[in-house]
Amino acid sequence: QVQLVESGGGLVQAGGSLSLSCAASGSIFSINVMAWFRQTPGKQRDLVASISRSGVTNYAESMKGRFTISRDNAKNTVYLQMNNLKPEDTADYYCYATGNSISVWGQGTRVTVSS
Repeated sequence: QVQLVESGGGLVQAGGSLSLSCAASGSIFSINVMAWFRQTPGKQRDLVASISRSGVTNYAESMKGRFTISRDNAKNTVYLQMNNLKPEDTADYYCYATGNSISVWGQGTRVTVSS
């Protein structure tokens, strides 16, 4: 079993920055890839960025250059630094972990960007 707990969401003005954290606990040795997704009401959950255990990253095109995903394997935590936020970045952000026989979502954290 793996549990994920996100933190760091909130309200920010357009052009501002926020940093999200996701701490994993439990059978963390099973985790390979950790990722952030986001979702707005009535829409599907979309990938924001992912990072493998070895540090290989992947970003959705619209986040490149503004968002940075990083991972501290010693702390079992993945981070998402979001800069130059736009109102269209407003969403619920979810942490996700996958690996050996696991596929786990966090509870989500809300990010609201005001114009």
